[in-house]
Amino acid sequence: MSRRCELTGKAVLAGNNVSHAHNRTRRRFLPNLCNVSLQSETLGRNVRLRVSANALRTVEHRGGLDAFLAKAKSAELSLKARRIKRQIEKAQAAIA
Repeated sequence: MSRRCELTGKAVLAGNNVSHAHNRTRRRFLPNLCNVSLQSETLGRNVRLRVSANALRTVEHRGGLDAFLAKAKSAELSLKARRIKRQIEKAQAAIA
């Protein structure tokens, strides 16, 4: 499983550990990923995703999963998130 947020696309970064003597050794900066269940009001069910803590805060700030996916660019989303976004759009079109 890749270490990538399914909603924001945040992934592993590489850099250096720099000692006091200025010796450099390579290191990895890992995203803070959490396995969460998010509620979709339109679909009426829970969706399990692996998202970063930052994305979780953004989802809450925008007013839930449906609002987040409506604003999100499809290029940043994972395949699973893009499918959920399409399902939500179809359900909202059927309601309207």
